[in-house]
Amino acid sequence: MIAPDSPSAARTSSADTDDRADWLRLSSIPGLGPERQRNLLAAFGLPRHIFAASRSALAAVVGSEAADALLAAPAPDWIERALAWAAEPDSHLLTLADEAYPRSLLDIADPPVLLYVKGNPALLQQPAIALVGARSATAQGEANAEAFARSLAAQGLTIVSGLALGIDAAAHRGALAAGEAGGSTLAVIGTGIDRIYPARNAALAREIARCGAIVSEFPLGMPPLQHNFPRRNRLIAGLAQGVLVVEAALNSGSLISARLATESGREVFAIPGSIHSPLSRGCHRLIREGAKLVETAEDVIEELRGRLGWQAPPAPARGGRPRRAGGLRAAADTPAPPPTQAALALGDEAARVLGIIGHDPVDIDTLAQRCGLTVDALYAILLPLELDGHLARLPGGRLQRI
Repeated sequence: MIAPDSPSAARTSSADTDDRADWLRLSSIPGLGPERQRNLLAAFGLPRHIFAASRSALAAVVGSEAADALLAAPAPDWIERALAWAAEPDSHLLTLADEAYPRSLLDIADPPVLLYVKGNPALLQQPAIALVGARSATAQGEANAEAFARSLAAQGLTIVSGLALGIDAAAHRGALAAGEAGGSTLAVIGTGIDRIYPARNAALAREIARCGAIVSEFPLGMPPLQHNFPRRNRLIAGLAQGVLVVEAALNSGSLISARLATESGREVFAIPGSIHSPLSRGCHRLIREGAKLVETAEDVIEELRGRLGWQAPPAPARGGRPRRAGGLRAAADTPAPPPTQAALALGDEAARVLGIIGHDPVDIDTLAQRCGLTVDALYAILLPLELDGHLARLPGGRLQRI
């Protein structure tokens, strides 16, 4: 039987906010990570009982240094600022004692004791799939991520990603484009929830907060520190029933998300790519290691149906007009990835076009749209590239970079 003061027994309605200052204080103790915080909760119950315990009792659980930190005077200004943030519209503090705390995170090895949520916290309880991949994605990779996210969200899945440039941003855009009938999107960030990184995604973040939710375990004001992002990845994997990797190099942080998903019993999916593209190698490694190769969104849906028993909701009636997320860029407007060293020897415009082509076959009309050029102007650039051996023509009039 669970002890009355254990974290599991203490789960209460999120309307009970009397203890939030104590939860904030516990989460902000320097050097006291989530594991030792949970050890204290298991030993003493709610945070107020921890702070009422004697030094010797605390030291027996977390050591003398941490016990001294726990008994030191709290930082009231910081706690008051966090409580003021939580009083704002659509701002929520979720603790391990709250019914609204996402149950899926209780299955991972290191759940945070406190989450900051801007937007709709109910989405944290819905069936979800994570879409992750390279920041310096190709235009085709971003188009794939947006298309998969839109299709999966239209099936009722919530799309989880990390608000980074490249694949993450494209996944969020695709989910938002599915409209109000879709599963919407969660952005899990590696900064304080009052700081958006990168700044280029500020408008996208506002749209996510309005139509989905932004999630962080880090205190207000936390800057984008490098070591916080791998920790962020465990929440991306933990909030979803599976992780889909769209493009990833061998050293990509997306592979961390995939590994964490496997360790937590989640499904891992990967989209294959060109054997010539460095951004396909991470996906190919995952497939060799057992990830499911997917070519369509239906491949993901079928796997979730078969393994998890999840059923997509019925499709909305025809004739409705899905909401298009306002102010978001279409896939054709995504920035070109940086050109390779070989491309730098070309003229600026030729190098830009070569970078936009990426490593997957593309037809001339799609390429013209991505480049913002007329077909005639594009042909004038492509012909020298083809003659110099940078491009090859494929059946059906498609082009592929060599």
